[in-house]
Amino acid sequence: MSLNRPTRRSFLALAPGAALAVGRGEARAEPALGDDGLYHEPWFLQSFLDLREDLESAAASGKRLAIMWELRGCPYCRETHLVNFADAGIAKYIRDNFEVLQLNLIGSRKVTDLDRQELTEKDLAQKYGIRFTPTFQFFPPSSAGIEAKEPMAREVARAPGYLKPPHFLAMFRFVRERAYERGSFRDFLAANG
Repeated sequence: MSLNRPTRRSFLALAPGAALAVGRGEARAEPALGDDGLYHEPWFLQSFLDLREDLESAAASGKRLAIMWELRGCPYCRETHLVNFADAGIAKYIRDNFEVLQLNLIGSRKVTDLDRQELTEKDLAQKYGIRFTPTFQFFPPSSAGIEAKEPMAREVARAPGYLKPPHFLAMFRFVRERAYERGSFRDFLAANG
């Protein structure tokens, strides 16, 4: 594929962005509260909601795919945006290493799952047993053989509920460093805490 050839995803990136805030000599984009009641980070993945395509695109960019499940009015989702993502170091690490797709726990948009089944966001959440917001799902670095696995076995890690900033960053490091292949997140925290 030519590097100069535009992709469907590159056209989505041209969508109007969120406002910029200037502080401490650097400009950074602020999350915007959308009509859906969710905060949206300007660097979140703009997607056609085809998870296989998103996973393969992330892998081609040397990144990992994470899904952030949210719900309108969720105080911990708000905290994730206004505290965790507001930390420049955390946001930079995640932007550099992950594509984050935001989905609504009770949403009605159609999503094509990794096994090519098309479901609403709400039905997809039920399929994967997502019960809390925010919940982050992390997927393997490749889509090879993923459709043959049971839905929850497709994940390499999951963070159900709010994590304070140090543990939040640690979870993303746990996935990026593939530490899940060597032990649990709890073990990773104990060794790196």
